[in-house]
Amino acid sequence: MALNIIFMGTPEFAVPILKSIHESQHKVLEVYTQSPKKKDRGQKINLSPIHKYSNKINIKVSHPENLNSEDAFKYLEKLKPDVVVVVAYGKILPSKILHLPGAIFLNIHASLLPKLRGAAPIQRSIMNMDKETGISIMKIVEKLDAGPVMKYAKIDINNDSTFESLSRDMSYLSSKLILESLDIVEKKEEKFLEQDHSRATYAKKIEKIESKIIWNDQAKKIIAKINALHPSPGTWFEFNGSRIKILKATEVRKKGKPGEIIDKNFTIGCKENSIQILELKKEGKNNMKTSEFIKGNNLEIGKILYEK
Repeated sequence: MALNIIFMGTPEFAVPILKSIHESQHKVLEVYTQSPKKKDRGQKINLSPIHKYSNKINIKVSHPENLNSEDAFKYLEKLKPDVVVVVAYGKILPSKILHLPGAIFLNIHASLLPKLRGAAPIQRSIMNMDKETGISIMKIVEKLDAGPVMKYAKIDINNDSTFESLSRDMSYLSSKLILESLDIVEKKEEKFLEQDHSRATYAKKIEKIESKIIWNDQAKKIIAKINALHPSPGTWFEFNGSRIKILKATEVRKKGKPGEIIDKNFTIGCKENSIQILELKKEGKNNMKTSEFIKGNNLEIGKILYEK
């Protein structure tokens, strides 16, 4: 028998997962997502990726501001979902809703729990230079990402993995894993394994200040940060009074002082080894190859790019 599903999610990462459920035998009753945001001084309404996709497939969308209200609970209760699937929704579900009669609340989390609980597990796994990460499908409890886990799936992190590419791969993996999980629930064969809470680590939200390149760090760590924050919010440094966003770079075994321009290929010294910038974006300009940038900008060999 097909399950009745409520889907709660917001970003692009969640779209393939909703698509997978929608195209299965299960029925998506309704979608919950973050409220539309006003853009360009209030002239334009910006819908979340999940909102846009839900409109496309004609599924009703709700974006309640207050999930703690009695009305919000009664409305959800009337829908009578068998399962509520939550993927980067961006709102904390109150205790009362988590105890909705007859419903199982499943969260898709982008790490191998209990490792990297929290807001930015994909970015942090790349920044930590982990060799693998994965997807955990867990039962939601009141404590953050601490619920028992139903299914795991691992995925490799390569040296050139970026937030964009790894998110895409993990979203696809999740879209398959959730169907396997729903089939288990449908058969009433679900089993949940408690996490080892003593081994929990946390992936805190990315702060704006982290986007700035600190040259007094190992080249491999700087490359990891560039990849982890690509394409948004990106990493940057200052050059001749302008902010330069690094889109792509590689580690090279050249010695130089931290922040020193070593050669005409825009190789910059770090605490250990150096990085060569391959693609960049100057403030107010389009993305460009470093070779194009060099044609219009004088690279002074030996100059130190000071951190302000």
